[in-house]
Amino acid sequence: MSNKRLPDRPPLPPLMERYLAYLGAVRGMAVRTLAAYREDLAWFAASCRHAGIAAEAAASSEIQRFIVDLSAQDRAAVSVNRALSSVRGLYRWLVRFGYRKDDPAGSLQQLKTPRPLPVFLWVEEMAAFAALPEQIPILWPLRDTALILTLYSGGLRISEAVSLSLGQLAGDLSGARVIGKGDKERYVFFSPEAMKALEAYLAVRNERIGPGTPTDRLFINQRGKRISVSGVRWIFSRYVEHAGLQKHLHPHALRHSFAAHLVNAGCDVRVVQTLLGHKSIATTQRYTHVNMERLKAVYAKAHPHGGKDTHTEGKGT
Repeated sequence: MSNKRLPDRPPLPPLMERYLAYLGAVRGMAVRTLAAYREDLAWFAASCRHAGIAAEAAASSEIQRFIVDLSAQDRAAVSVNRALSSVRGLYRWLVRFGYRKDDPAGSLQQLKTPRPLPVFLWVEEMAAFAALPEQIPILWPLRDTALILTLYSGGLRISEAVSLSLGQLAGDLSGARVIGKGDKERYVFFSPEAMKALEAYLAVRNERIGPGTPTDRLFINQRGKRISVSGVRWIFSRYVEHAGLQKHLHPHALRHSFAAHLVNAGCDVRVVQTLLGHKSIATTQRYTHVNMERLKAVYAKAHPHGGKDTHTEGKGT
């Protein structure tokens, strides 16, 4: 890998300026995005100039060298991939408008980037969060408790929860038919706690629905109208403010929590995949990594050599 620093950036070549003008005028690219493209292409032009070639005439090897040099500067993989995307776009444009016949960047692969683990609540944190509406009656406690527990125990996306109708619920409130991504239907189950919360909420729900605004949606706002995705996010944010958790939480974290708790309890990943409605098993397998992180934390806390303050006695035994 090259350890040299990238050369100073010269002015952009005319063809690059035309490409950026095309992105702004024809593609309607945002000003901030254009600025990012300009920066990436300026570094690439500098790299080509240092190698003694025109950027529009570069071969795959020159582009690869540019990516290696960016990586050598300890740039994040996301930043390097953005630069590669900018260069790719340039060459697609050059080929499309007849400035060159081949695309030297078309076969180049982006760097692998680590996928962050999903944010979720542990079981005890989840129980404490679900109890907040009753402890802090800032909105509509019966609805909010039912909403939180339905999202969690069913592993629902926000859009799935807000679109739930009364007709989709099981008669005993033990589950529901859910319409997920791609209009795919699946059946989800509700915990006894969620069933109890739904029963209490439904007992007073109709009192909030005013004349002339009939709705069959399960969850409604305090004015008796159907609740929106942004409305759920706002409700959730109000309770997060009072939770005191050192985590950046959003409603989707309840779906993550549902999956993580099932995997942590030994549930087969393919069963979790079905319950979540994931198309790919790879998406569900993220939660096995969450489980490993939990095991590492337990080990570090419980094992005598797991923490930072390890003993030195007994070495060599």
